[in-house]
Amino acid sequence: MRTATLSDAPLHSTDRLPPPWPGRRVPLNGGVVFVRSTPGGRNSEPALYVHGLGGASTNWTDYAGLLSHRLDGEALDLFGFGRSGPAPGGDYRIEAHVRTVIAAIEARGAPLHLIGNSLGGLTSILVTGRRPDLVRTLTLISPAVPDLRPPRQMSTPLFPLLLLPGVAKAVERRMAGISAEERVQAMLELCFADLERVPEQRLAEAIDEARIRADLPWASTALARSFRSLVAAYLTPGARNPWRIAAGIRKPTLIIWGDRDKLVNVRNAPRLAEVMPDARLLVLPGVGHTPQLEDPVTSARATMALLDEAQETVGRPQSA
Repeated sequence: MRTATLSDAPLHSTDRLPPPWPGRRVPLNGGVVFVRSTPGGRNSEPALYVHGLGGASTNWTDYAGLLSHRLDGEALDLFGFGRSGPAPGGDYRIEAHVRTVIAAIEARGAPLHLIGNSLGGLTSILVTGRRPDLVRTLTLISPAVPDLRPPRQMSTPLFPLLLLPGVAKAVERRMAGISAEERVQAMLELCFADLERVPEQRLAEAIDEARIRADLPWASTALARSFRSLVAAYLTPGARNPWRIAAGIRKPTLIIWGDRDKLVNVRNAPRLAEVMPDARLLVLPGVGHTPQLEDPVTSARATMALLDEAQETVGRPQSA
């Protein structure tokens, strides 16, 4: 395990926060997904950003913008999340999300830099383990790797409820009486360590998105079934266990974690970095489950350093 370094090269920046990057609906694997694009410069390399449980492509706005001079990025809304349509056949298993990400990468036509947060981080591990030919580097931001010690949020009534089959309607009824503002506030309190880090503009955008999702009939089902599949992945034995798959990944890997993560225990961070052969680790103080949102500048600088290291490795002559 190595400690991640931070690039001191300039980041792409503007005088003000950018709005969410423009997106389009794309037919994929029998359904329709929504993909936002953060266009890069002339020499930028392709990247794909994969959000976490209950998240969306808007989770990458600032981070992707800071890296846009290096990465020609696309942020995918997984089926059932963000502005994507429902999953074909109502399949929200982790395996289905893995197939979606593989199809999205294949549609780009070239290996790319894969970056995932939470559920998207776990999905990215499984994608890279299965199809290393599609991935140049791997950045895992608070990936939802198995930890059987229940996190603090499991004591709230909603999360155990999500484990029960056929519970989506119950979740829908429970959420129906909660305003978009209350939903966003609850999610931010769960994911962020310090709510002062949330810019007013980003809060307003999140509330607007929550209002849109409130009218989507598949939203509760997608959340409940994805969560149950995530828990099932924690219990997968043998060669299909995420830890076993991570240990076999030899791509240059960056792991970023917040030391105040309430959802996935930060004690998993050094363990994951130790089992992955080419991993470097950055633990951010005072940051929760979404470092790319809470501290996008430091997260982007660590990612730039990874890109530089990977570029140097490719250009280094092989020893006999």
